[in-house]
Amino acid sequence: MRFMVIVKASEATENGVMPTEQELAEMGAFNEELVTAGVMLAGEGLHPSSKGARVRFDTDGAASVTDGPFAETKELVAGFWILEVSSREEVLEWVKKAPFRDSEVEVRQVFAAEDFGDQFTPELREQEDRHRAAIAGQYES
Repeated sequence: MRFMVIVKASEATENGVMPTEQELAEMGAFNEELVTAGVMLAGEGLHPSSKGARVRFDTDGAASVTDGPFAETKELVAGFWILEVSSREEVLEWVKKAPFRDSEVEVRQVFAAEDFGDQFTPELREQEDRHRAAIAGQYES
């Protein structure tokens, strides 16, 4: 099972306050533990929303862009991990070890192909497999 662990933004992250050397070392040690255990597939921090944009699509599919920053800090994302574990309980045990103070993360399971049922036809599964192989090849070069 794959899970996305969403690190919520704070006033500090939205103001571009960078982590201290100690905080970076603690996060590095935690990430090392995740990698050594073989559960971390990806993980990154994000720039503040002031450097981002939102794209909204209307009912006809036309897109409009709104530049950041965005008002509701508690609704914004400051970073993420993608973890592959055997259960929801396991991902929660990992997340509880994260070196955070006075913050919040959200844990959401990532859909797997079998979750889509019959709508995910063999042709669509093959296409998805090709996409994943192409992406994996980009990281190998």
